Amino acid sequence: MSGKHYLPLTDEDRHKMLATIGADTVEDLFSDIPDAVRLKGELNLPPAMSELEMLRHLDALAAKNKHFLNCVSFMGAGIYDHFIPSVIKHVTSRSEFYTSYTPYQPEVSQGVLQSIFEYQTMICQLTGMDVSNASMYDGGTAVTEGAVMGCGATRRSRVLVSQSVSPYYRAVIKNYFHSRGLTLDEIPLKDGCTDRGKLEEMLDDDVATVVMQQPNFFGMVENMSGIADLVHSHKALLLVSADPISLALLQTPAEYGADIVVGEGQCLGVPASFGGPVLGIMAAREKFVRQMPGRIVGETVDSEGNRGFVLTLQTREQHIRREKAASNICSNEALVALAASVYLATMGPQGMREVAEQCLQKANYAKEKITSLNGYSLAFPGINFKEFAVTVPGDPAVLNRKLLEKNILGGVELGPLYPGFKNTMLFAFTEKRTREEIDTLVGELEGWK
Repeated sequence: MSGKHYLPLTDEDRHKMLATIGADTVEDLFSDIPDAVRLKGELNLPPAMSELEMLRHLDALAAKNKHFLNCVSFMGAGIYDHFIPSVIKHVTSRSEFYTSYTPYQPEVSQGVLQSIFEYQTMICQLTGMDVSNASMYDGGTAVTEGAVMGCGATRRSRVLVSQSVSPYYRAVIKNYFHSRGLTLDEIPLKDGCTDRGKLEEMLDDDVATVVMQQPNFFGMVENMSGIADLVHSHKALLLVSADPISLALLQTPAEYGADIVVGEGQCLGVPASFGGPVLGIMAAREKFVRQMPGRIVGETVDSEGNRGFVLTLQTREQHIRREKAASNICSNEALVALAASVYLATMGPQGMREVAEQCLQKANYAKEKITSLNGYSLAFPGINFKEFAVTVPGDPAVLNRKLLEKNILGGVELGPLYPGFKNTMLFAFTEKRTREEIDTLVGELEGWK
């Protein structure tokens, strides 16, 4: 079955179109292309297939992929294999949500505006912050825009970022700062966490923002006690990149004095999807609301006193003067934010806490099992949430290839990200991992030479 059967134009239609533009043949349309660079003969492609044959062919190609559905995943480092309740897809697949763009006309966009408002509300409840935007592209752009926001709020240009913050995030910050004339300095590590002594040494009255991650990139729970007081004593701001799931168990960033909170929302009911689209969370204290990038939906009443919603702040260059814009990053991330909203509403506080507890418990069970093996040791002492770094007896890349043969997605290799951790891997354990799956991983690690 040839491709022309799917084209709506008839030969008569084509003749009329050519006649209208004064061309005799379709080839006349390409007369400006030199003959020397034109394709001669047929493309090197296999013969045409029927629809049935093509579907079978594509299924066979797709079956070669390794993914969360046919493998057990212990990969983390920012994107995780969390359970996604089926209700999320049912809601986000409704055409009034997935076809909508920025709700410029509130009178015809109340549903979308309310969904964004509810998202903002739940993010504020989760983080303890006063205001939330809706939303950023991903965790990396969220932490970067938060750092830029801190520079604008303090009128300073130097930012300190801990090396325990995701190296992917730090790469995005460096890229942004290079073009903005901002200075970025990294706080060294100590036992897998931020070196507090070095932080104290590096802090001065030129620092705009201190950026930390909780739990950090290695899954370590940082000791945040007194950090905010130290940062605020220099009139700088504390920005925390937080794992939303962990907030059901750990202190909220508001409780230990953070000024801006960002994070990656992929864990809130969003598929990994080869790394995107995902969701950048951003929340802050109310006094910084006008420095926040993106859009903020507010609640109001109409002329008859009915509850309604509007875009309250839109600090993009397409809405205000370019030089006053907070950012140009936020297009409509509302569909992904909606998925997070449905997840949070479905799980509720009790469900969120259960997910967090299972991540914590399963990670600690795996930690005990793996570190008891000959040749394996914990890279850093301390408390971990849902992932931890392990030194392995050999090349992590070779180990991962062996695990993949067993349909196991192994840990993230830390050597390419942190040169000092050559034989170190980062393993993640979500609520989806069973005791049997963890024991299977341990067995494969034990038998690997």
